[in-house]
This record gives sequence, structure tokens and C-alpha cells, in this order.
Amino acid sequence: MTSVAAPALPWGDVWGQDEAVSILRQAADGGSLAHAWLVTGPPGSGRSTLAYAFAAALIAQGPDDVHTMRQVLAGSHPDLTALRTEGVIITIAQARALVERSYFSPSTGRYRVIVVEDADRMTERTSNVLLKALEEPPPETIWVLCAPSDADLLPTIRSRVRLLRLREPEVDDVARLIQARTDVSVDVAEQSARHAQRHIGMAQRLATDEAARRRRDETLRAVLRVRGIGDVVEVAGEIVQAATDDAKALTAERDEAERSALLRTIGFADGAKIPPAVRSQLSALEDEQRKRATRSLRDGIDRVLTDLQSLYRDLVLLQLGRDGGLINVELVDDLRALAAAWRPQRTLRVLDHIAETRDALEQNVQPTLALESLLVTIVSGRKP
Repeated sequence: MTSVAAPALPWGDVWGQDEAVSILRQAADGGSLAHAWLVTGPPGSGRSTLAYAFAAALIAQGPDDVHTMRQVLAGSHPDLTALRTEGVIITIAQARALVERSYFSPSTGRYRVIVVEDADRMTERTSNVLLKALEEPPPETIWVLCAPSDADLLPTIRSRVRLLRLREPEVDDVARLIQARTDVSVDVAEQSARHAQRHIGMAQRLATDEAARRRRDETLRAVLRVRGIGDVVEVAGEIVQAATDDAKALTAERDEAERSALLRTIGFADGAKIPPAVRSQLSALEDEQRKRATRSLRDGIDRVLTDLQSLYRDLVLLQLGRDGGLINVELVDDLRALAAAWRPQRTLRVLDHIAETRDALEQNVQPTLALESLLVTIVSGRKP
């Protein structure tokens, strides 16, 4: 990909999506502006970053209104309503609140913008709450939904939005970006971009977190060494524990900061005795944090499944006589040995079960049981 100079605010943080930026800039500057947009792209492609840049351009009074754009990008402008999903799903109550806000006139900006991250987390009933608001919004309200794919949303939603698909960056592109952002070595940046499968956020985390890199490597090697049912139980437990530890590491600092901020707001210091009248506010915060922790754990296990998918995808390539474009080149010797021992049909069966495991986790199946079932398939070549 040819590198270009980063555009001015609000588009400066959008990377590698020149065509999408051009379309949205023209729309915000008086071009063809749809009342509802759906921005799709693989994880890490910058869907949310682009959505907020678009919102900033829409709300600002012009290209020189830097103060407003910075407010929007910081999430503090009154004409921006954003839903960042902390739970496993977007609830009907959250959707109704968005619809209510969508009928308010802009307070200071040109438009009121509703951004829904992870719109694919809406159930059918929740999606139906949005339908009329998407179909007949006020003239000064713009909806921007974000999802991995338009197929993740109901046809009735897709028919009411303008679709904008983002491109997936190349590994070398992501590696260069990560190296520029973090100043890590070329080798670490390349490995992180490859292991993250071009997910920019995950690549940056791997590049800057040696423990995360180590956990990924240990998990894949543990799965490769599974030989029997005893190993299945042990390794499934290790994976869930690693995902749990990862989730705690990601949420603990934020949870404590939120608790301290709430106590300061209501006039109490950390460690002070909390009166009953205030405990309900703390309980509500803790309930939201538990929901976020549940989602973080599920996301962590989903990342493990994504890594396993890359492992057995590499195995299929080797079984087909192709060794270019491997994701897990560090494990190539183990994979070559496995390629000689397995038939491609067995590997495809494992890949199918990985997809089924992901679906099962979405249906609230207990993670350890779902992983044990997957590992039994890996060991035996048959689904339990």
C-alpha cells in the first residue's frame, strides 16, 4: 500500500482507509449524506476510529472548528451519543435510549450523531427497536453503526443503511505502523502484526506486552501437545485461566479508577466508610464492571479460538503443499510433523469445530466445557 500523509483533524487517527475517508469527507462536506451508515471491516481495521472521525466532521461547523472536533473525538460533545458495548449483548433498554436521543435536535453542532459500536451484538428484538428510527430519523440526525460484516445484522437493518466496507491492511503495513507507534524492533513488530492477523489494536498490544506474547505461544504449544483425555481437561483449564488472567489485567486498573472517580464525585475518599444511601451507586457500578469482565473473558477466549484457527489454517496450507503466508512460522516444525500424520479432512473437521465452539460460547455455553469438547475433536479427529 502506498503511504500518504495523514489528513488533518478529524481524520488523522484513521489509518489505511483512504477510500473510505474520501467518501465520508465528501458526505460531511455537503455531498451525498445518507441518514444512516454501516461501517464494516475485520477486527482492527479501524471501524470505530473512522466512525468517530466522521461524527466529528459532521458535528463541527467547518474544517476550522478544531475545538468541536476534539470534543467529539474525546467523546464529550453533547451532540454525540455513543454506545460502546460493555456487556455481551446490546440490550433493548440501551437501544430505546439511543432512539430517544436520536429525536433531540443538535444543541450546538450541525448534526446529532449516534454511533453504535459492535452493532452485531444486537439481538433480533433489539434490532427491531431501531428500525423506525433508522428509516425515518429527523433530518439533522445521522446514525453510524459498526460491525465486522453486514451479514451480522438483520436484512431489515441492512436495507436502511448505506454500507461502507473497509479494506484489510497487509501484515507489512501493520508492522510499519506498530513500529512507528511503539518503537519496538522490526522483528517484534512483524511477528506481532502476523500473529494478530493484521488486527492493529491486537498487534500493538502484542508488540508492547511480552507477557501477552508469551501466553499466546504457550497456549498454542499446549494444544499441540494434547495427546489424551487427561491432557484435554488440563489444557482446557489452562486456557480458561489464562483468558481469565488476561481479562483481569485489562479491566482491574480501569475498575479501580472508575470506583475512585465515583467516590471523589460524591465526596468520599478511598477507604472511607460508605453510607447506605451511596451503596446503591457503587453496586450499580460494580454490576456494570462485572458485565464488562464477562465480556472481556469471552473476548479473551475468542482470541484464543482465533489463534487456534490460524494454527490449523497453517496446517491445511502445509498439507496442501504450500508454505508461504504462514501465520505461526515459529511452530512450523511441529506443524510439518502434524501435516505428515493427519489427513486434510481431519484438520478441516477441527476448523469446523472451532467455528462451532465460537457459536456455542455466544449461546452462553460454559467456556471450559466448550474448550474440552474442541480439544477432544483435536485429539481424536472425531466430534464428541
